[in-house]
Amino acid sequence: MVFRNADLPGLFHHADTLAVGRRQSAVKLTRTQLSLLVTGALAAALPQVRVGKDFQLFSALSALAYAGVLLASFGAARRHATSDWQLNRSAAEFIKSMCWRYAVHGTPFELGSPDPDALFVTRVEEGLRELRKVGWRDPRDGDGAQPLITPSMRELRAKSFTVRKETYVRDRLIEQRNWYRRRQETSRRATRLWSTAITLLTLLALVLALLRSFSVAQGVNVAGVLSASAAACLAWSEIRRHQPLISAHALVEQDLMEMHVAMENMVTERQWPQAVYETERVVSPQHTDWLARLRS
Repeated sequence: MVFRNADLPGLFHHADTLAVGRRQSAVKLTRTQLSLLVTGALAAALPQVRVGKDFQLFSALSALAYAGVLLASFGAARRHATSDWQLNRSAAEFIKSMCWRYAVHGTPFELGSPDPDALFVTRVEEGLRELRKVGWRDPRDGDGAQPLITPSMRELRAKSFTVRKETYVRDRLIEQRNWYRRRQETSRRATRLWSTAITLLTLLALVLALLRSFSVAQGVNVAGVLSASAAACLAWSEIRRHQPLISAHALVEQDLMEMHVAMENMVTERQWPQAVYETERVVSPQHTDWLARLRS
């Protein structure tokens, strides 16, 4: 049997779609702010071009760029894109994890549990209630008709232990291992790119500053522009957290590899519910974020 994201309830898809959209908005807004700061520094450093009697063209462009930064910051404060992204991502991953645990008999939805359907709904609603307390907006407000248990979830739950184990290992555990491996490669490439850019910009700024200190180079203060550009690159790299995420994702991938070996060779049907619970704990965004903070 194959179990994919398409088999999860509509509430997961709603939160997942919002998380992706809010993340793109937050990233775009931050990129715009940093670009405008560099543009403002560049315009201020260029030789002034007088238009009319007193109007300085590049000074005006610099002022517009800084005003754009303030407007973008005001818009960010009103839209709450970053917090909405994180809340919806937490909601989506929580629902996904609970659905997997229910579908394959993970703790606390093991085979002998009384009324697992009611227990599943109760546990999901309890988790979502906590997210609502910190600002998550439940799309079901006023409409509780959306089912949390899909036919595919019931179908997988009714399968034998062998089928459930095979499906979970292939479509959840291995899928997550591959995702963490891909993210590591992406973060490594980004780290190399931004580290190289910061180093080159800083070296150029250093050389130009030394030349100006000995009156060898005069005119446009390019060193200030290079310094602002290096600072923007550094800020972008820190915001994206590439370096700590490399270590965090590597640790999670290692844990998943060990769990994969254990599930394939050692975990019995009696041990299975707890093994699934532990796997879901490891792949949770909260666990990854905790590891990333430790590695920062």
